[in-house]
Amino acid sequence: MNFSRKKRQPLEITLTPMIDVVFLLLIFFMVTTTFNQQSAIKISLPEAQGEETLLDEKIIMLTINADGIYFISGDDDLPHQLVNQKIDTLKRALMQAAGNSRQIPFIISADGKTPHQAVITVLDVASQLGFTRITFATKKAPGG
Repeated sequence: MNFSRKKRQPLEITLTPMIDVVFLLLIFFMVTTTFNQQSAIKISLPEAQGEETLLDEKIIMLTINADGIYFISGDDDLPHQLVNQKIDTLKRALMQAAGNSRQIPFIISADGKTPHQAVITVLDVASQLGFTRITFATKKAPGG
């Protein structure tokens, strides 16, 4: 009879599976995080007093940054920079965004330091194309 005790193997905690799980969680949260659409373009809206309006299902949002560069919201509701600042390019982008309807609300969101000519150009193109529901985006004035 052999009454000798068997040697115990030392306990080991392997960290590799735990590290794998942490990396998978990190990747999951990075992929599922949504990003704010306004973080793509930095604009400082002018202040005004007024009421917030309810938006229809489909709108055309044209953003103009402080340098006068145009960005138009696409089907994914993200702003896309126009290839160049020519009037023909702006017309084509607006016609493509509007389709056949000119009754879609058209919102111009211009930085407070945007050159006036850039805003006037957009208004001129919108009137040439027949848009009738044009609105300017502003932020609410403090205390108002």
